[in-house]
Amino acid sequence: MTANTASVERMGTGDLMTLASDLGVPPMQIAGILVLDGGSGLDPTTVRKTVAERARGIRRFRQRLVHAPIGLGRPYWSDDAGFAIENHFRHVVCARPGDDDALLAVATDAVTARLPRDRPLWAVTFVTGLAGGHAALVYVVHHVLTDGIGGLAALARMADGMPVDDDPAFPRRAPGRAQLFTDMVRDRADAVRALRHLPGRIVGGLRELRLRERSAAPRSSLNRPTGPRRRFAVARADQKAVRATARAHGGMLNDAVLTASTGALHRLLRARGERVNDLVVSMPVSTRGRDAGAHLGNHAFSVPIDLPAAGETLDRLATTSWLTRHRVGKARGASGMLVSPVFRLLARLRLLQWFVDHQTVLSTSITYLRGPVTRLSFLEAPIRDVIPISTVKGNMTVSFVALSYGGTLTVTAVTDPEQVDDLPVLMDALRAELAVLENGEGRERG
Repeated sequence: MTANTASVERMGTGDLMTLASDLGVPPMQIAGILVLDGGSGLDPTTVRKTVAERARGIRRFRQRLVHAPIGLGRPYWSDDAGFAIENHFRHVVCARPGDDDALLAVATDAVTARLPRDRPLWAVTFVTGLAGGHAALVYVVHHVLTDGIGGLAALARMADGMPVDDDPAFPRRAPGRAQLFTDMVRDRADAVRALRHLPGRIVGGLRELRLRERSAAPRSSLNRPTGPRRRFAVARADQKAVRATARAHGGMLNDAVLTASTGALHRLLRARGERVNDLVVSMPVSTRGRDAGAHLGNHAFSVPIDLPAAGETLDRLATTSWLTRHRVGKARGASGMLVSPVFRLLARLRLLQWFVDHQTVLSTSITYLRGPVTRLSFLEAPIRDVIPISTVKGNMTVSFVALSYGGTLTVTAVTDPEQVDDLPVLMDALRAELAVLENGEGRERG
């Protein structure tokens, strides 16, 4: 390898499964909305320059995905010599009245627009004209670049006071065919040496896949074919109060999010005249170390778990806490080794899209991300709120992604507007569930 030539940074197993799953619309992209207190006074040119400067400290933000020639191994990441912030930044004035719904409409357009594959897979929209003189930064990244935890860590590095580790060697020359071939041979040799661990990993993977009690989700209107559009809505709660209630019932904040979300879905289904007492939930479990931002990519795997949806909120919280502790707590990601090759094979056979569009294994997906405890700032404008966004697909008309930041728990409902025309019913139910969890007492009503 000659001087200033990049080493080969291959995609991991989780990345490959994500790439294979990115079929149809909307694309598999995630977003974070950073609401800036009084940020409408910021100069868009200064904001763009600051984003460009701080992106230098996130190596993947200046790399593009490259497919290796046939026979030379998995896709890899390569420095984008033509990187220009103008390809990743735009300024939008929010429509009146500049409230949550108007901001979410801008974010919807941003996260559902497919990022070009010939450049680094991220973009940011600077939104001014929000109510109260606020502004927002809507960061969008493709899911193949990172999972939610890694994306959150990357966003935190855009805040004031974070170190920017510049890369003086950028841009490195892309690896040549000989280097790709040598790396592929080394990779294959490592795989052969790892075969002695294969039986144990298969057993572990099968155990994880058998964490659930049923082979299919209960039949309900939650499982319907989804279209290209998405609609988002947000509910908030006091993080400290909800966490105290969760701990009093043997759980953590993640258990409270699961409880509130499944309870809200039960109320929604009941309003539709459907009787479903349990739901099968896909929840992510991270295999990351302490420094979540050290390496991007996908280091989380989904675990299906049967959870109660009917009954008193606090009773369900206790049950959910026990289930996640004794079942999901045993999962270590071995199932990804079994699932990823299957997904990639289905993609090659052009069957994955059909499988995704017709799955009835899962009722919904619920993700919780733990954000910074203290509030951050951007160009000295306090980041007053962080709203998580995802574009979950897979025949699920409703899913949830939640984030705790600066003392506030924010839960975003992700819906297909063609299938969910009763979103206000869902959000009223979600806020009612969160209110019970905030108070730590009370009875479920309705």
